[in-house]
Amino acid sequence: MSEPIVEITRREEFSAAHRLHNPAFSPEENRRLYGVCNNENGHGHNYAFEVTVRGPVPRATGMVMDLNQLMVVLREEIVAHVDHKHLNHDVPFLSGIIPTAENVAVAFWRRIEPHVKRFDGCRLHRVRVYESRNNFVDYFGIDA
Repeated sequence: MSEPIVEITRREEFSAAHRLHNPAFSPEENRRLYGVCNNENGHGHNYAFEVTVRGPVPRATGMVMDLNQLMVVLREEIVAHVDHKHLNHDVPFLSGIIPTAENVAVAFWRRIEPHVKRFDGCRLHRVRVYESRNNFVDYFGIDA
């Protein structure tokens, strides 16, 4: 009998500011496209993000991955760099991108994936970023 495949998820939270702005667009086009999110000094969110890993449940441990180890990865690789920061100015791994929830999810994936690969049989399955309680994006590591 083969080992069952299970997904486990860890959620973390942080507070940060950002500005949605494309320097290639005119001020008018940025205001039209991004509205209040184009405020010159930025605006803040209480973000949350979830990271889901997928893998077999080994009989020896009963765990796809130790959630405490996943917590450490998320806090060291993400939260320590983004909490109480301005995503446009203070976070080197977000430099040069428009920090939409979509782009933030992709950037988080790229930081987290190498660490998840170290755990036997595990693979990163999903990164979900909540920009607010009602708005979130999912990234599954698939690029066009």
